[in-house]
Amino acid sequence: MSTSSDVPTLQDHEPIAASPETVWALVGDPTRMAEWSPQVDSTRLAGDATACAVGTRFTNRNVQGELAWITHGEVVRHEPGRALAFRIEENWSVWSFELEPTADGGTVLHQRRDAPDGISELSRQLTDAYLGGMETLTDTLRAGMRETLASIRAAAEREQ
Repeated sequence: MSTSSDVPTLQDHEPIAASPETVWALVGDPTRMAEWSPQVDSTRLAGDATACAVGTRFTNRNVQGELAWITHGEVVRHEPGRALAFRIEENWSVWSFELEPTADGGTVLHQRRDAPDGISELSRQLTDAYLGGMETLTDTLRAGMRETLASIRAAAEREQ
């Protein structure tokens, strides 16, 4: 197991000229992640779940180049209009979105990836073997966060 201290927290934010309600309608449902993320190809809720809440489980199909893989997530924080966080079973990372209302009626959307328990050894081995190592993956994730936030901003501002 790696320690959390050797896994960087990744974070970025995006000011959006749309209300928190409009932004939440986009990010509050993990099944919409494929619309924004360059890596997530599809997301499906597990079992008979029809809505998102703490404890909701889901499956992601991820794609990077010719490589495709499945991950399993569980919602660990769900505060409508404010925050969504989910933990990925395979690598132990926690991804989150937080919405910060602005005085002008807009929103600052924060995205973050934490690894409070480090990264699983299996994930580290697969990253080294197939994704160019941790440094390359970190750069890819940072660029993906930037693209995800920009895509959400564009969609929210179209809907506002």
